[in-house]
Amino acid sequence: METVFKLDPAPTEIDRVVHPLVAHNSALVGRTQFQPFLISLPDPTTGESAGDLAGYVDYDWLIIQFVFIPEHLRRRGHGRALMQRAEAFARERGLIGIWLDTFSFQTPAFYEALGYAVFGTIEDHPRGSRRHFMQKRLDGATS
Repeated sequence: METVFKLDPAPTEIDRVVHPLVAHNSALVGRTQFQPFLISLPDPTTGESAGDLAGYVDYDWLIIQFVFIPEHLRRRGHGRALMQRAEAFARERGLIGIWLDTFSFQTPAFYEALGYAVFGTIEDHPRGSRRHFMQKRLDGATS
């Protein structure tokens, strides 16, 4: 059988991988808890986005995939507000913790100030930089 490589697949093509994998894992673990979410911070005067945070719940953890604040709105507490809402949601769901990744040229210090700790690093991703994997336990356990 020959493989087929495709750049920029359609979301439905990705779903062909995600949905059966979630079903398989859920059968092994005995439950499903894969749920995407989005937290938005609309500007009260324009209605445009002042920031967004996207991720998913994966069993007992909340995974943050993307956080974006437009450049002209940064350093006004919007990122903190999004992160606090994500943490509140995780606590409401009784999740164990939150994990995310960020590059060294982005905002690892921002996440550290919010109580996140690095649990892994990939050197030279991208070259000359680092990718940090960070977590924050919500259950009181130490990392």
